[in-house]
Amino acid sequence: MKDPKNDESKNHDTGKDESSFLAIGLSLGISIGAALGLLFDNLAIGIALGIALGIALGIAVGSSIDAAKSKHKTK
Repeated sequence: MKDPKNDESKNHDTGKDESSFLAIGLSLGISIGAALGLLFDNLAIGIALGIALGIALGIAVGSSIDAAKSKHKTK
């Protein structure tokens, strides 16, 4: 029988790691890059810049959330 005081399901992680934020950043970056590429009549450059922007945003957001989690755990 499980002890309700030590129930590990209450202390579960959100399940969002850096890869999920990277995927969100990539999808946003590709969509924004495609729109800008169509706007400036060069779709390949727009998508390439969108992918780069998405990777940068995804890694930055994922890393900052991981840093905040680790700082919170040490207190």
